[in-house]
This record gives sequence, C-alpha cells and structure tokens, in this order.
Amino acid sequence: MKTNTHNVDVRVLAREHRYQVLIGRDLLDQVGRETRRALGPHPNRIALISNQKIFKLYGDAVVRSLRRSQFTVAHWLMGDGERFKSLSSLEKALQFLADAGLERSDAVVALGGGVVGDLAGFAAATYLRGIPLIQVPTTVIAQIDSAIGGKTGVNLRTGKNLVGAFHQPRAVVVDVNTLKTLPARELVAGWCEAVKNGAVGGRDLFDSTVNFLKKLESATSAVSAPALAGLIKSHCAFKAGVVNEDEREDPERTDTRSRRILNFGHTVGHALEAATHYKRFRHGEAVGHGMVVAGEISKTLGLLPESELESLTSAVRLCGPLPSAVEIDPDAIIKLIVSDKKSVRGKVQWVLLERIGRPRIVDGGKIPARLLRDALRKGLKPALS
Repeated sequence: MKTNTHNVDVRVLAREHRYQVLIGRDLLDQVGRETRRALGPHPNRIALISNQKIFKLYGDAVVRSLRRSQFTVAHWLMGDGERFKSLSSLEKALQFLADAGLERSDAVVALGGGVVGDLAGFAAATYLRGIPLIQVPTTVIAQIDSAIGGKTGVNLRTGKNLVGAFHQPRAVVVDVNTLKTLPARELVAGWCEAVKNGAVGGRDLFDSTVNFLKKLESATSAVSAPALAGLIKSHCAFKAGVVNEDEREDPERTDTRSRRILNFGHTVGHALEAATHYKRFRHGEAVGHGMVVAGEISKTLGLLPESELESLTSAVRLCGPLPSAVEIDPDAIIKLIVSDKKSVRGKVQWVLLERIGRPRIVDGGKIPARLLRDALRKGLKPALS
C-alpha cells in the first residue's frame, strides 16, 4: 500500500458531527482505513455508488481498500452526466441500497464528481431516514466544493437541485491524483469554481488561485504541479470555514460569511444549464459565465470598480475556453432565474461583488430587467469562448 507523509487535512465542525477532509496523493488505498476510522468497528456493509467511467478507473482500488478494512462491498453505477441527477436515478439508487441489505449503521461511499456525490448523498440522507456517507471526490469541483458541507440533491425539469437534503459526510478523502484522468473541460470547470471561491473568499485565495493558473501551460498541466494539493487544501479550508459559520444556509443572513456567498455566479449559471437541458455546459463552465454577468451587474450598480471587473474576467479567461452562450435568448434566461430555488419571499437573491473578496447579497428587486438584459448581453459575449 502506498503512503504519503505529506497528507493534509481540514476539519469541518458540522452540527451533526465533526469530520475530516483528508487531502493528498495516492489516497485511494486509504479509503477503507478512513471509512473504518469514521464509522467504528461494527458496521460491515458498504454500498459504493459511482459511474461506469470513474469505476473503471478507480473502482477496483477503492473496493480492495474497503475489503482490507473488513467491509462487504456492493456497487451500483449511475449514468454519467447532470441529466442523470434525477428522481428516476434516485429511485434506482435507493432500491440498490435495499437490495444490498444496508442497515442503519452501514454506509454509502460516493466515488466520483459532483453529480455522483449529490445523488449518492441524497440516497444516504433518505434511506432508512439517514445512513452514514463517505465522499471520495474525483473532480476539482467536487474536491473543493460539493463534497464538503452536506448539500445533496437531484434536479427537476424546472430547475437544478430543487429536491435535496443536508446530510454531512462522515469523512471526505481527496486524492488529487484522480484529476490526472479528467478531460480538459472538467478541469476548466473546476478552475472556474476555484476562481469563484477566491472572488468571494478573499484577495489572498483569489490571488493564489490566479497565480497558480498563470503558471500553467494548459488546464491539464496543473495535475502534476507540486502546489496542487496545497491549493486544494486552501479551497477546502475556505469551504469548511463557511460551512462552520452557516451550515444550513440561513435565508435571513446577508453578511459576508453567509453560506449564500458560495452562490456567486450560480444564479445565471443554473439558468444556462437548464436552458440548454444540462447538455451544453459543465456546471463550472456555466458558473464561469455567471460570474462575469454578476460582475457586470455589480459594476452597473456602482458596487464594483471597472478594474476589479477586469480582474475577475481575466481570472475566468485563465481557466480556459467556455462553451458559447451568446445565442441563448436573454429572456429565456431571465425566466429561469425567476424560478431559482434561492429566492426569498419571491425575490431572487443575487450574490454580487463590492470588490474581489467582498461579496454582497442583493435583492433581485433592485436589479431592473433592462439592466439584467444588458448585463447578460455583455457578460455572455464570445470573448470567453
């Protein structure tokens, strides 16, 4: 078994329980040990949920690790892609858990990106009214964001993540070597999410992310960079800090430590995904476009200086090319925005910027439709494609 003496970890202090995010290289061989440590000596069944592509690459290593720790393992593979994060897939996952004979003390292990983690987490949250969950994220977005903090869910035709639950994992194992097999677009999407964290998290996180991206020859060259694990840790620590402050995303909070700041770029991003039936954009790609639109709104409202908008746009451009959104009807996007799940008292809550690292939550009623249309036209122009 490979070991790595340079593993780092981040602690999440959730109300349900505290847990560790272990970050390093060659950690898949330690999934069994970490799962046993998190669950204790008595549980013996593990239901592993993944997709065919990821399981083919990493499934054998994770199953072997779990069996070495005296777990009986069954696996189920969901479809690959956002459109499979559905109630239909959830029903199949729950039936799998029942067929595997899982009991209340047994656990689900989610091996994959954000789609796998969200669906497997929701299945764990609802089966037998909640069983333990271990997250083993294999994409940048999942490693720095979706695997941490307990948000789980599935999509409806009317919008993304409209059905879900908060269900904190018992442990998160982040093996950055899994990023070696990601397609370039998945890495681009992940770097967009990293820019988002920096834009709302602080100038230091933003600058360290931008400097990391500036040194890359391509989106894929980051995987071999010695600084990668440290950058991932910085983003995990930021996400953990936000979760520790506002675990359940209190809708009444509008301060800069509200969990809602993590939705920067997501209002337009989710609408772009829905408008294209979850087939054109990776999630992070849509968020990349959404951040630029939110920056345009911030500038027009007099919140964000032009120089800061240029910094944000340049950072998104460093992530890599984004699929074109220029031909999507702005009115169709606005219609989808109105149904966004983050509305409070019928008003969409926008996360905007006063400067890099200084988010501000703004009631959508303060953003006229004409201003929004203009920001969409400017923000979705082909320059990022």
